[in-house]
Amino acid sequence: MLTAKAVIVCLWFAALFIAERLARAATPPQSPARLVRNAGLWFIVLMLSPLIVAPLTAWGVNHVFWTRPEWMTAGAAGVVILAVDLILLDLWTYWLHRAYHRVPLMWRLHEVHHRDEFLDTTSAVRFHVGEVVLSAALRLIPIAVLSLPLATVIVFETVLICAALFHHSNLRLGKKFEAALSKVIVTPSIHWVHHHAVQRDTDSNYTSILRVWDFVFGSRSPTQRRYDMKIGVEGVEDKPLLRLFLMPFGRH
Repeated sequence: MLTAKAVIVCLWFAALFIAERLARAATPPQSPARLVRNAGLWFIVLMLSPLIVAPLTAWGVNHVFWTRPEWMTAGAAGVVILAVDLILLDLWTYWLHRAYHRVPLMWRLHEVHHRDEFLDTTSAVRFHVGEVVLSAALRLIPIAVLSLPLATVIVFETVLICAALFHHSNLRLGKKFEAALSKVIVTPSIHWVHHHAVQRDTDSNYTSILRVWDFVFGSRSPTQRRYDMKIGVEGVEDKPLLRLFLMPFGRH
């Protein structure tokens, strides 16, 4: 399943990367510097994840609090339980994302992602490896409580990454189509506002897949996307790759 996940994510990334250049919503920066930074951070994650994140997740799956009965994994009931598991993991991811914005030590890691001053598919993979490891560690909580099978975790991670690639993309969508889509899932226009370099917008629109959580928990921003919005973190600028990597460990 890990191979299937890698293939799906890579194909989806390539498709969106090409599509957003054929039908772009906003004009990207001319300099390739940000693409180099984003690729560098992604490379670090790719190198360390098999050594840390994958074993950590496997360990968690093998140390759950209880064992699921057979009826929960077979037939129609298994499909329903899988859907419920994915919804609960999405809810967990919502609150985890919200914590990354509210807890100062977690924000130091997450700020690396928000320092990007433009949004496209590469922004979706621009994360500090410390955040990736911490998120994997904290995901052990729902894994243990819900007794999640490894297959369920992999399915969710695949859906989550593909959703993130989509809502970070610079893909131009028809207004009516995006408006209809945004009633169910997060679209580029919604997530664009989350990356607006105004803190009240940065601290909103936290959901990753299902749009409902921002409505239920009062974190939806009323701001509408404009293509001239400044993207990034209010009052600060992006940094070179090495300084981004070291940023959570010292002074900004």
